[in-house]
Amino acid sequence: MKGALRGFVALLVLAGAVALCGRAAQAHPHVWITATSELIYAPDGAITGVRHAWTFDDMFSTYALQGIEARTKGVYSHEELAPLAQTNVESLKEYGFFTFAKADGKKEKFQEPVDYYLEYRDSLLTLHFTLPLKAPVKSKELVLEVFDREFFIDFKYAEKDPIKLVGAPAACQISFQRPNDGSASAQKLGEQSFASGDNSNFGMMFANKITVQCP
Repeated sequence: MKGALRGFVALLVLAGAVALCGRAAQAHPHVWITATSELIYAPDGAITGVRHAWTFDDMFSTYALQGIEARTKGVYSHEELAPLAQTNVESLKEYGFFTFAKADGKKEKFQEPVDYYLEYRDSLLTLHFTLPLKAPVKSKELVLEVFDREFFIDFKYAEKDPIKLVGAPAACQISFQRPNDGSASAQKLGEQSFASGDNSNFGMMFANKITVQCP
């Protein structure tokens, strides 16, 4: 794969083709991501955006690096990975950046990603990027969910320090809910989705849910 076909677009197209081959493929991811996230707050207590770091599995990392020449073998600088980082973040837009936010029950929208770059370490690629909210928002309850609706990508948050609040008011409390195993439920939903031809929300049962309560 070359140029714009590299990265998320290529993998998602490939995953979609595989999914058409049979019912079982609908219930399994094709890319695995280990994630951490930071929720960023302004001095007045309004949340301004989310900063993600997504580490891809070794298979995806190897695939994505095909065709990229490094000055030093096995070492890739931010500059050398810049075109791939741009391809990744541009392709994320179609999928809502796999990040969904509600403030006091109202859906919030994000701007284009900023401050994005790829890091290569221990044979794995990590995509860093910040999603600013369309407008900063103050809320008593903020709910942020990270998942792929069609479950081609499996998001698993790091065991250590998966979520951080940056600059949040001291009284704010955070809770984090990881997705349950749900294998039996996933199989049942997969069968229903296959029968109806609609698996657009299949991945919701695997959502990572972050809730911030502020007085």
